[in-house]
Amino acid sequence: MNKPPEHHHPSLRGGRALLKRALDIAVSGGVLCVLSPVVLGAAAAIALDMGRPVLFSQQRPGLNGEPFLVKKFRSMRNAKPGEGIASDASRLTRLGRWLRATSIDELPTLLNVLSGEMSLVGPRPLLMQYLPRYSPEQSRRHEVKPGITGWAQVNGRNTLDWETKFAFDVWYVDNWSLALDLKILALTAYKVIKRADISHQGQATMLEFMGSSNPSNPT
Repeated sequence: MNKPPEHHHPSLRGGRALLKRALDIAVSGGVLCVLSPVVLGAAAAIALDMGRPVLFSQQRPGLNGEPFLVKKFRSMRNAKPGEGIASDASRLTRLGRWLRATSIDELPTLLNVLSGEMSLVGPRPLLMQYLPRYSPEQSRRHEVKPGITGWAQVNGRNTLDWETKFAFDVWYVDNWSLALDLKILALTAYKVIKRADISHQGQATMLEFMGSSNPSNPT
């Protein structure tokens, strides 16, 4: 499997890395405690609506492209016997749409943050098969831990094309600061409340990334 070369971005070493980690632990732990009734309620609703398991786990590339299992609440039903491969849109349940619109489906991902596999803020972890499709510049998004939210998410999220999204990711890698993370978290909270930029136009999820050599400029 092709992976980006190992390289921890110099702006996230030493005390700065510890500061970011402390923010991750404090916020993710606090949110899980405060929203524990929501977590339990969502798990029960999913079990009744879609059955078990209530969590969706999938291998994704983390720091330096190393794989880990990302956790989310399920939003899609399983394909029925004889149904064949159903589209994402047809398997997305009414409850699943609501979970995505409110971002409640992302709450289990805070466990990935607590374990250190992810950060609150960083490029979103995508699919393992994308790794060999990135340009060298796009691969730099793996120089930092993936995040639940990021610079691309507060600048369009699923309404962006892939090239623009990756350009925002690399910009974040090069311009990280604690103030930027706090700004992204505040903008994310606003977007969640507004339920903005949930889906790509005409799609329940983003179209598959097939590779590109022309990343856009995020500024």
